[in-house]
Amino acid sequence: MTLNAALPDPGPSEGRPPEDEADLRFWLENMARHHRYTPEEMAAATGLSPAQIAEQMQRFQITPENRPPRAPNSPLLVLPYPGGRHPRIGFLEGAIHPQRETKVSVFAPWNEGGYAVADVPEAIWSNLGLTYLAHTHVPTLWTQQGITLPPQEWTRHPDGALTATRTLPNGIAFGTKALPGRDGVRMELWLRNGTRELLSDLRVQNCVMLKGLADFTEQTNANKRFVSPFALCQSADGLRWILTAWDHCDRLWANAPCPCLHSDPKFPDCAPGETKTLRGWLSFYEGTDIAGEMQRITNLGWLQI
Repeated sequence: MTLNAALPDPGPSEGRPPEDEADLRFWLENMARHHRYTPEEMAAATGLSPAQIAEQMQRFQITPENRPPRAPNSPLLVLPYPGGRHPRIGFLEGAIHPQRETKVSVFAPWNEGGYAVADVPEAIWSNLGLTYLAHTHVPTLWTQQGITLPPQEWTRHPDGALTATRTLPNGIAFGTKALPGRDGVRMELWLRNGTRELLSDLRVQNCVMLKGLADFTEQTNANKRFVSPFALCQSADGLRWILTAWDHCDRLWANAPCPCLHSDPKFPDCAPGETKTLRGWLSFYEGTDIAGEMQRITNLGWLQI
């Protein structure tokens, strides 16, 4: 197969053809073995036809069943979200053309637990207005000027970390890091002011979507708790939890139709040339002492309140 052959128009955020053989194999393994995509979803994510997908899956001998087993005490599995499957169940009109370059999938440590999708950042506001949005919903500074931001991809590192950086047309730059550990995923979000003016009111929206997480998909907020800076969701059987938190937390909330969790932080004011950094957390818990688990996470010392 020639990867550079004419392919369907990918649209603004999906249908991204693999760059080379290694990239093709990575995304096929990502989608088939871990996200359990259908051939049609794989086609939507890559721009290849279902027939091409089947051909390459056979050539690489990739199936959902031959996924390598998770080693005991290994870090949580964190992968770039492929696109091609909407990460929400509902309120889809509020997230048209979701961009995969801000989204990572964090897989539950228990068997067949599925995954949550962390969108970091989903949105950034400033005194200038809506400065960045990771999907199409409401106008941003750039759509108002007819500017389309180019698609990007996560950089994958040998230790399992994922990083991404974007520089906006006015010189503001931001970047994300997700570093998986055995007990949770440590996240960083930084912002650099490349303009000549003070940036203020730097509110951030970071969304954790639960559509792919088995036993957490009820479209309700009755299974969620908010204990600043933590936003939590309990499984339907009451035995498991997912937790997320960010320092400098500005707002805790959830959107039941999605369903999703938010611990949304706010950067301090940022002078020209300065860089500000926020730290975040995402993890899973099995047990009954959720208060003790939140205290354990806080005691790790990662949080800047």
